[in-house]
Amino acid sequence: MEDLHLGMLLFLIAAGFIAAFIDSVVGGGGLISLPALLFTGLPPQIALGTNKLASTMGSLTSSISFIRHGKTDKNLLSKLLPLSIIGSAIGVYVVQKIPSESLKPLILVVLIVVTIYTLTKKEWGIHSTYNGLTKKKLLFALFIVPLIGFYDGFLGGGTGSFFLFSFLLMGFDFVESAGNAKVLNFGSNLTALIVFLYYDSVYYLYGLVMGIAMILGAYIGSRVAIAKGSNYVKILFVLVSAILIGKNIFDYITNP
Repeated sequence: MEDLHLGMLLFLIAAGFIAAFIDSVVGGGGLISLPALLFTGLPPQIALGTNKLASTMGSLTSSISFIRHGKTDKNLLSKLLPLSIIGSAIGVYVVQKIPSESLKPLILVVLIVVTIYTLTKKEWGIHSTYNGLTKKKLLFALFIVPLIGFYDGFLGGGTGSFFLFSFLLMGFDFVESAGNAKVLNFGSNLTALIVFLYYDSVYYLYGLVMGIAMILGAYIGSRVAIAKGSNYVKILFVLVSAILIGKNIFDYITNP
């Protein structure tokens, strides 16, 4: 690898900040950070591991911010976090055996359904209607959380958005859903990072530089989301979902 020169340093800092600002609220930051790391010349597997190092730093920061401002359900998350971690670990293991591209058509369909549903529910997620963990919600969470954790370890793009949507279905508003989603996303990110470290697939220099920028982006992004409220988060969620759909369609057309 070449030494990190000023231009590359500024590029990674800018990409990391923007990616974490978006990702701290609705997920999807990997759409920016991973291509940026690939642009530096890193091999794909190393870029994936390096991105997990940086994104873990960002997701930890935003998780702490949401927790400190009371925008998470700690009791619920204590039950769901282990499921996210287990799912992610299985996903990282399986991706070593099965090409991740096999999931892309299904993910595209899910993203379209999620976006349409959010757009048609005008007042959905603006105010919280969550009043405790019922048996029905528990069964839903036991199914969906490890599944999304598995997806994060297996493929990854849009994990935060899927977690956020799941909490919306449980009755949380957009800000609370974003806070809960980031905690679970941190768990799945950290698990995947540990596996990438085991396989020596992390370039620390780039990862730490981008990670420091992500800490700042995540801190500011989560604070803006908390201050501006659910309407702001909903708009950003729809925009990022639309971008994810566009990227998946482009990938599917160019690499059928």
